[in-house]
Amino acid sequence: MVRSSEDTGIRVRRTFERVFQAGEVVFDEGDPGAVLYVIQRGEVELTRRGPSGARLVGRLGPGEFFGEMSVVLGGSRTVRASVLCDTHLLELDGQTLQEMCLERPEIAIRMIRRLAGRVIELEGRLSALGIDDLLRPVVRVLVRQAEDGAEGARIPTSLRRLAAEAGLSLLETHRALQQLLERKLLRFVDDVLVSPDLDALSACLDGAD
Repeated sequence: MVRSSEDTGIRVRRTFERVFQAGEVVFDEGDPGAVLYVIQRGEVELTRRGPSGARLVGRLGPGEFFGEMSVVLGGSRTVRASVLCDTHLLELDGQTLQEMCLERPEIAIRMIRRLAGRVIELEGRLSALGIDDLLRPVVRVLVRQAEDGAEGARIPTSLRRLAAEAGLSLLETHRALQQLLERKLLRFVDDVLVSPDLDALSACLDGAD
């Protein structure tokens, strides 16, 4: 017997719905990310640690989803998600999400539209930021992690780890790295970041608070 779309929704809610009380943490930065969440009722706040403390990334309400990047790309969580009031969430792993998107393509279309909206919003925030606002936290982390090497200071890190430690998004961190590469302050050697002149790289911190 073929299940209707309504039957599928009921089955998913019964199987994956979770309830959180006001103030509870759904997941924290650095946690493994095997599932994403869809908000059924309530409100979720996303924050990221930064040099000056926690920074608000966004607040989400019913119908919105979060945690999808870790599910799609793999890796650990890059933000903390906590609930602001009693909140009901649907918890979906990658396989369940894929099955739902194949069964109901409109779900995949909704997700693509919302992700595109987030990218547009983030690009707007980036255009409002001066590049120095992005370079300084990234350079602080790079200088701290630098190790002596034959061709300069080697910095064994990844984009995700660098973003988490700098308190920036992946897109913001990528933009800062691109600027440093264009200025010849960094280069890649065997897929590892290398700073030919660590003092010149550190000079990007001039004028920082």
